[in-house]
Amino acid sequence: MAQPVLRIIIGSTRPGRVGGAVAAWIARRAEEHGGFDVQVTDLAELDLPMFNEPDHPRLRRYVHQHTKDWSALVDGSDAFVFVTPEYNFAFNAAIKNAIDYLHTEWQHKAAGIVSYGGVAAGTRAAQMLKQVLTALKVMPVPEAVNIPFVREYLDEDGRFKPAEAMDASATAMLDELLRWTASLRPLRAR
Repeated sequence: MAQPVLRIIIGSTRPGRVGGAVAAWIARRAEEHGGFDVQVTDLAELDLPMFNEPDHPRLRRYVHQHTKDWSALVDGSDAFVFVTPEYNFAFNAAIKNAIDYLHTEWQHKAAGIVSYGGVAAGTRAAQMLKQVLTALKVMPVPEAVNIPFVREYLDEDGRFKPAEAMDASATAMLDELLRWTASLRPLRAR
């Protein structure tokens, strides 16, 4: 049986963001973990306009090619890791917009969250994101990676260099994500 596809979603789209560096690190950790076929989607590159489909996503009657392409990526994924910044005590609009484009494609899949920010480490963003995900029947695993003062972990080349506790959190999250992905497989097969 093929490895489950883990889609890592880079949520920040702004110039000067650190989300790409954090995502590169978690992608390496996921590849080292060995349980997933790891794929990365950058919402800045995906460049979805604000939701512009005429029909509700549950109908899957998409008219725009950008929606059809996004649908295929999410539909072909078995699990997700959202790499999210915290903006004003919440996750950012680009993630919400990307989630709102689709409906059925998200269902019965597990998600991990890697959040980053200042002193709160993006934890408020992660909590709000969990509420939205569960409304779409996505199972956010309790294990997460929360990165406080994220810029302190960037080297002079802009690469993310995690603390030991972050690596341990990543392993725990990936282990649990793999368990839930396997457990939810029968529901996705229906």
